[in-house]
Amino acid sequence: MNEVFYAYHVVTERPMEPGQQILMDAGHPNGVYHRVMEKRTEVEAIWKDPDRYDANQLEHHTRVALRELALEQVRQQQYDQYPSRMCCLYVSRDLKEARQWAEWFVGWGRPTFSIVRLKIEGNSFAGDANNCFDALTDHAENLRLAARYWENLPNLRGEPPIEEILASGRITVDQLVEQIGCNLK
Repeated sequence: MNEVFYAYHVVTERPMEPGQQILMDAGHPNGVYHRVMEKRTEVEAIWKDPDRYDANQLEHHTRVALRELALEQVRQQQYDQYPSRMCCLYVSRDLKEARQWAEWFVGWGRPTFSIVRLKIEGNSFAGDANNCFDALTDHAENLRLAARYWENLPNLRGEPPIEEILASGRITVDQLVEQIGCNLK
């Protein structure tokens, strides 16, 4: 469903400027897509022989790729009306939530530039970030957990939801709200 709405985004990969236009769709993926695709061959090997691997011993980006590919498979098969996690911007409804995400990113050591307000003409999905699971080598179990994410079920840890909004479509940087500039390389 296409809609027009405003949201806040924590800028982490490269700076954004007011007036900047961004198109997020299947032809214009985000950084998650590129990191996942770099691990695709390794993930396919794990799917073919999961007993050879220990999920706890896998490199971080490989575990993320296992999760994100399962999430994308379920989305395409059952929830294609929602934006892909690999072709969207992650946004917040309000500035307070965006500041909380920015604090987490800085605390994790992720380069964090600023918070911007966006005008979004497109599609969105609001889910619980606590439903983003630690991937396993068992593809079927990853698919089951991915379905829980898209169904927006209560998270298995029983924790209060942490809302993450996926936004796709035509996006305009409306305003630079706060400069952060932490952990920049």
